Amino acid sequence: MPESVDAVCDHPFGNSWIHHKIQRSPVVSVSTDAVPKKERLAWWAHLSAHEIAPTALSTEHAGNFHAQAHSIDLAGVRVAEFTMSPVTGRRTPAHIRRHDPDVYQLFLVQDSPVRLEQRRNDSCMQAGDFSLFDTSHPYSTTFADVGGFTRLTIMFLPGDALPLPRGHMERLLAHKLPARTGTGAMLARYLTGLREHAGGCDPVELPRLGTIGLDLAAAFLASRLGSEDRLTPESRRRILIAQIDAYIERQLGNPNLSPADIAAHHHISVRTLHVLFQDRPETVSATIRRRRLERCRTDLADPQFRDRPISEIGLRWGFKTAAEFSRAFRTAYDISPRDHRRHAFAADRGTS
Repeated sequence: MPESVDAVCDHPFGNSWIHHKIQRSPVVSVSTDAVPKKERLAWWAHLSAHEIAPTALSTEHAGNFHAQAHSIDLAGVRVAEFTMSPVTGRRTPAHIRRHDPDVYQLFLVQDSPVRLEQRRNDSCMQAGDFSLFDTSHPYSTTFADVGGFTRLTIMFLPGDALPLPRGHMERLLAHKLPARTGTGAMLARYLTGLREHAGGCDPVELPRLGTIGLDLAAAFLASRLGSEDRLTPESRRRILIAQIDAYIERQLGNPNLSPADIAAHHHISVRTLHVLFQDRPETVSATIRRRRLERCRTDLADPQFRDRPISEIGLRWGFKTAAEFSRAFRTAYDISPRDHRRHAFAADRGTS
């Protein structure tokens, strides 16, 4: 028989339980591994009540329940990745009366299928799909028991942070929102890479990173509603820059990547492209060169590429000749590619 638990939220939603009760840090990770097995489901229900919304949980796996959370606070925007044993959650009118964060939660399914019901809508999401729910309405979620853990990433979206009317947003609740192209694909890459990169960000960068996420989420939801005209000019500008950054990242290995190519792909003039980069510390060409060199530097120190010729690594990341690559590398890092590789492997031997 499934075991069920419920929990009460005893603090304002804005004060994340993970960040303020466990560890004050932009990126926090917690797990049931440190909790006695018989207490894990109740502990997880308590955490879920504080981090997502008060919900009754039930599972067939109470005896060996496992879950972990990675929460990222971007100064006004919060993203969390949850991994857990198969579980069913139900949020009732009674839960809402007790505590309502009053936010939209946009989630990305990364592994096992998830079923969501809300406002008479009922959808089953597969890995790579988004869906949206509103904590102010009852809902139920079922994480499919297919022999593994469920993993999903949730972005918490205060209603007043989005330029879309609440009545329009309700049309998206509990619908399957595929996100394999366009702004949906960009948002998915942003969310899946956030935990890896946010911890190394300077604190002043975190709000900017949160703004980018909000812009991508707004653009994605607006596109599903046909309401792109409601995005502010500044949001559109930031989204365009994010699209350009993603395009540069995908095309680094193309030796013909240039400002003209980037501008043409995004249907803007080269002058407009340079204007977009005026507030950034680097020009377009300098950005391309730096990112190529960073990839080369990483590959040169990677044992997987130890026997690959240095010139081939440079060509792999878009440098047209070995001489061009060597010259650019030495200028950027004050060391030759060959010496960088030698020092990297010498350090590995010293620590092994």
